[in-house]
Amino acid sequence: MLHHLLLGTYTRRVSKGIYQIILDTDKEQLVDLRLVTEENSPTYLAQSKSKNLYTVTAVDGNGGCGAYDKNFNFLNAITKEGAPLCYVAVDEERQLVYGANYHLGEISVYGLEKDGSLKPGVIIKHDDPTGSNENQDNPHVHYTDLTPDKRLVVCDLGTDRVYTYNVSTTGELEKIASYQTADGTGPRHLVFHPTKNIAYLLGELNSTVTVLNYHPQDGSFTEIMQESLIPEEFTGANGGAAIRISQDGRFLYASNRGHNSIAVFAITADGLTVEKIQTISTEGDFPRDFALDPSDKYVVCANQNSDNLTLYFRNQADGHLTLIQKDVYAPECVCVLFED
Repeated sequence: MLHHLLLGTYTRRVSKGIYQIILDTDKEQLVDLRLVTEENSPTYLAQSKSKNLYTVTAVDGNGGCGAYDKNFNFLNAITKEGAPLCYVAVDEERQLVYGANYHLGEISVYGLEKDGSLKPGVIIKHDDPTGSNENQDNPHVHYTDLTPDKRLVVCDLGTDRVYTYNVSTTGELEKIASYQTADGTGPRHLVFHPTKNIAYLLGELNSTVTVLNYHPQDGSFTEIMQESLIPEEFTGANGGAAIRISQDGRFLYASNRGHNSIAVFAITADGLTVEKIQTISTEGDFPRDFALDPSDKYVVCANQNSDNLTLYFRNQADGHLTLIQKDVYAPECVCVLFED
């Protein structure tokens, strides 16, 4: 079987924009890298059910979000003065796109026209106190996506908080809850259990995963437990990056930039406890993103600084990863998105 992946990149050195590559599961290889459209540092990608593509973009020094149709034809872009976004997500039910602006500490909401193009919406700026880490000089919104009950959950690395917002049908936001992590955690991304009201929060700055109860009654989170992403003996610099969960909710995966590894955790049947069962090299430098394929049998990891992808086989019974291909060229890749 052939699975098509889209790759988001920085365009600081050799990359030209958004690439596509194929996972051939019969050969167990990544093949046929090609540039599908030129774009300025499309560092995160999201795709709608109609296959329209939404991407981080920068235009004439301004940052924002760009839209493409299913054939990668440019639709439009909405930008404003300042740095570009770092995360985008699609809300199918309300026909909205959410964007996280790390440098400005802002949440951006965009409406969708019938053709998939973007229209301006509200912008919310965080102003809560920040943590003590040197990377927490300002609010730094890093993640904007939906809870299981279709609220907006926002991770702010700078303020050490996870915010919950109610969203109106037109994209207006109302903050209803705020979870405060330990100082210096640096909340980056989170994933929800597929069947339970439990979330797994990745702390970029302290290299942890925190298990959280999500309470639909009021949108709040409470902490259950926390585990480290890196071995105790590792003393170098590290930043947690991407976090993914298997479709059956039994295994959790997180990447380490610095240790250059993927940490694998087993999740108990109740979803409340995680235990590290494997740490495997990414065979490259600075693994900013990775993704599980639609069958959950393969994992594709992108190493930003070494310009390569790594392919693993995933044992669905015990969650372990096995290296099957490395050194697959992909320039400055920082986002991996399966199209099907």
